[in-house]
Amino acid sequence: MTHVAIVGAYGSAGVAVAGELADEPGVELTLIDDGEPGGGLCILRGCMPSKEVLSAGAHRFQARHDDRLAGELPAVDLDAVVDTKDEHVAGFAEHRRAAVHDLAERENVEFLRDTATFVDDRTLAVGDRDVDADYVVVATGSTVNVPDLPGIDEVDFRTSADVLDSRSFPDSALVMGFGYVGMELVPYVAEAGDTALTVVEHDARPLDEADPAFGDTLADLYEENFDVDILRHTREQRLEATDDGGVRLHVERDGEETVHEADELFLFTGRRPNLDRLGLEATGLVPGDGWVDDTMQARDDDRVFVVGDANGKEPILHVAKEQGFVAAENILAHSRGDPLEPYENVHHHVVFSGLGVYPYARVGHSAASAEAAGIDHVAVTRQASDDGVFRTKDVPEGRAALVVGPDGTVLGYQGLHYHADAMAKTMQVVVELGLDVRELPDRAFHPTTPEILDGLFRDAAETVGDSA
Repeated sequence: MTHVAIVGAYGSAGVAVAGELADEPGVELTLIDDGEPGGGLCILRGCMPSKEVLSAGAHRFQARHDDRLAGELPAVDLDAVVDTKDEHVAGFAEHRRAAVHDLAERENVEFLRDTATFVDDRTLAVGDRDVDADYVVVATGSTVNVPDLPGIDEVDFRTSADVLDSRSFPDSALVMGFGYVGMELVPYVAEAGDTALTVVEHDARPLDEADPAFGDTLADLYEENFDVDILRHTREQRLEATDDGGVRLHVERDGEETVHEADELFLFTGRRPNLDRLGLEATGLVPGDGWVDDTMQARDDDRVFVVGDANGKEPILHVAKEQGFVAAENILAHSRGDPLEPYENVHHHVVFSGLGVYPYARVGHSAASAEAAGIDHVAVTRQASDDGVFRTKDVPEGRAALVVGPDGTVLGYQGLHYHADAMAKTMQVVVELGLDVRELPDRAFHPTTPEILDGLFRDAAETVGDSA
């Protein structure tokens, strides 16, 4: 009998491992989670609740920008937003808990609702008992990252989790963090709270994974459509409280120190692996860059598997689930003495930027990543405004790009435009199947937003030509 302990069984990665192993003969499972109420980060504080609140802001944003509408602009009822979000999230979480508890009804599965702490390499203290396992899966997710900045302990701030529960917003705020979290929540606070925001951006533009034109387009979209001022090439230096209860941020910008004040500070500085309470010092595990191999094994112990946000590789829900499936198969392979398979991922990200009205999606290669990888390619781009359907739907901003190989193979897609999130699945199929752009049908139903894909397909096919 192979005994596997899964720490963080309520989360997306943990439940994926458990679901794969529960029916395996000769496997004994101990599922461990102290979550309250339990349900996993995506459900409680991530993907699901954030999209709940963004949708409310999106309705107001589109009403505000449509000059065909008359009458008083409605306000976002933040109490109703939070109450609805809480109701829905409670239902989602209950469903996840039920799935885990159903697994625990099996003869070979035990569920422990408590905190797990390593006391030896693969021995866990859980409540008043020790659990000795042949394999341990760490699937503890992530926690809010608070940067180590002078003065941060002297000021109050709201994190992304706080924003999801916020029933009021200040007149003005400073924002640190303009990655995925910031790109989603900055327009929400600006729209739902009528809040003037000053955002610190370390580089020339946001959206690091995108080709530069997409980051520039997104930054322009935010500054033109929301009360947002983006401080580019700027680094935080220190924080201090103002006499009236606000916050003052000292920054370095273009070699000079400047000072900015606002009513509040929002920290959208991302998340870090949630490992603090695991007692890793009692083991040979040393977290850090590269501490988890692509097989999902910890490099310091090949019987410890670390999946999802906890390994710091790619904190995204679908990646966490896929890593969980790979870990489960590799645990079985390792126990048999068979070779292990690495987790291989086709880049597939969606950011619900612009309140989800102008989402960003990337599948496969961008032009920059293809060039960095030394891959011969052709890149074509298209503005959303090139297709009349976006203008008729009053969502005219944005752009899209397609990367293909010299032989016509579609290598990647990027979209920053209305419905780009929905098109990501179509392009995932195209990229992962390695389809030839010249063989793709270019006749979306008219007038629908996938016409932007038709234009990319035609442009790329023409560029590649018949001789490839």
